Amino acid sequence: MGAGTHRNRVHERADALLLARVSEAAGLARLGRRRATYRAPTHRASTQRASTRRLLRVDGGSGSEGAGARLDLYEHGLTVTVDGRIHVVRYDTTVVRRRRVLSPQGLTRAHVLVGVDGERIVLRCGDFGEPQEWGPEIHRSVADAQVPRALVALTRGERLVFGPVWITRAELGSRGTTLRWAQVQRIEVLKGSVAVRTAGRWQVWGSVTSGIPNLCVLRALVQHLTAAERDDD
Repeated sequence: MGAGTHRNRVHERADALLLARVSEAAGLARLGRRRATYRAPTHRASTQRASTRRLLRVDGGSGSEGAGARLDLYEHGLTVTVDGRIHVVRYDTTVVRRRRVLSPQGLTRAHVLVGVDGERIVLRCGDFGEPQEWGPEIHRSVADAQVPRALVALTRGERLVFGPVWITRAELGSRGTTLRWAQVQRIEVLKGSVAVRTAGRWQVWGSVTSGIPNLCVLRALVQHLTAAERDDD
């Protein structure tokens, strides 16, 4: 057996063992069925492992240097594997933010999540292949998991807070400004600030350079509540 064949078999065995560990972690967190896997670009694997380990801010030693970095998306959450360490996120409990962070190529877009153990996990768009797929999918999944519970809370009369913005069943507000849902058309983050479209113009409600928490959930709630207001009319 040639050296190349031996190396391939060693890598295949390492991948199989890692996959078994990832599956076990996902099972313990009740993440459901695996939907997709994204791997670190081959030519950046070593750089990605080091930078992602730093951004994860996880204490303690790393695992196997030979284990490939991977992002696995499941029905109810995701796993991120770096240096053999597996980090787990559940869509129904995480907080996700959009940020711009430093990378070897300069500033890049990133998705910052909170893991099941409270760790901060930063997924930069260049860390794993096809970020145009996994980035939006994560935000859609978080919204799908959290919006139903948020609507129940609003029905009970609770106020939900998203950084500088708060909402109730009747109103949307920030600091000294309050709008009834009949006045609201859209909400966006424009140039680092919350902006609300009302009466055909944008109102800017202050800076959110740190990344508004769960903007995907807020947008979905705004869409639901404004539509409900129109239906009532």
